[in-house]
Formats: sequence, C-alpha cells, structure tokens
Amino acid sequence: MAPLGRATRRASLVQTTDVTGIVLAGGRSRRFGRDKLREAYRGTSILSHTVLRMGEVCGDIVVVLAPKAAEPELPPDPRVRFARDTVEGQGPLAGVDAGLLACSTEVALVAGGDMPELSPLVLAQMLEVIADGAVDAVALRDGDRLRPLPCVLRVDRAEQIARALLGDGERRLRALLEALRTTGIDDRTWCAVDPARRTLFDVDEPGDLEDR
Repeated sequence: MAPLGRATRRASLVQTTDVTGIVLAGGRSRRFGRDKLREAYRGTSILSHTVLRMGEVCGDIVVVLAPKAAEPELPPDPRVRFARDTVEGQGPLAGVDAGLLACSTEVALVAGGDMPELSPLVLAQMLEVIADGAVDAVALRDGDRLRPLPCVLRVDRAEQIARALLGDGERRLRALLEALRTTGIDDRTWCAVDPARRTLFDVDEPGDLEDR
C-alpha cells in the first residue's frame, strides 16, 4: 500500500454527484449496550450526523442496515436510501458488499454510521486522490497504521474482490484494502484540514461521548 505525501491541490468542498456514500449501520452495538446510532448527540442522532457529513460531498447515500432492522429516522433527503446485509452479523466487509451492490456510480465513499465528526474537507481530499491516481482505494494513515474507515473505493473492482473474500470466509474490511491497490494519505496531509483529527472519531462505548 503506497503512502501519499502532501496533497497536490487544496481539497475543495464540492458535492460530487458521481460518488455514492455508503454508511455502515448494521452493527449490533454490543460494547455500547444499546443501539448507539440512535443515541442523541449534539441535537440529533449519531447516525444523522454521519449521513449529513457524507451528504456534503456525495450525490447519493446508501445506509446499510441489518436484515431486520427498522429504518432509522434521518433528516429528510431524497438522496438517502437503504440497503440491507443479506445475513446478520457477518461483519463490515459484508456491509460494504451490500452497499457496493446498491451503487450506480463508479466511486464509493465508505464510513461507519458511528463516525459523527467526519470532516467533509478530508473526505473531499480523499475523493481528489482517487480521481487523480491509478488506484482502487484510498484510506487515511494514522501514524504507521492504515485506518479502514473512512475509505474510498472504485466500485467494480472492490465489489469483485469483496465477493471473493466473503466466499473465503473473510469478514474484515481491512482485508479488502489489502487486496486492492490502496493509497494511504499520510496524517500530516489530512490533518492539515482536520487538525483535531475528528474524522477518525468513532463511538464504541457510552464513555466515548463524554466531553464531546
């Protein structure tokens, strides 16, 4: 996975109609103890914040739910639609696969539904990178680690590889990034537009919401 150095252009905050946002919302919230995505956070639900942030840079948004989950209440937006995991509890890779199958665009931006502080400027930066380079995926580096979410994927290639990995029993999203030609944006670059690093904030336990 080749790292990307300083951005070649300043990230612009322009809604991209040819990008689908995939929001993974099918998890069981075991560590939180209840449905964390419906939890109130700064005036609305955690999931609503994520969808709103994704909507600033995506022309279409697919929220991937568990097979039998009720559709959550979200701010009215005709671009938002729902897809479902085919089998419950199969992990993030299966959720991404369900989202990719619902895409009608060549590029998808993927985030967890529990990431309410995504920076649209960072997301736009990631979309610029995949538009400029001969890669299948873009993710963010966090020190010497590559974080699997958020990430940007070329839909056709990612769907093909995801299906093969799922057929082999794989469940990790990281395995998909490892199998694709993935570029990592180094943290000096993306932190230039998100110095508080809030894009990587996700909610696992109730304590994660304290002092936020």
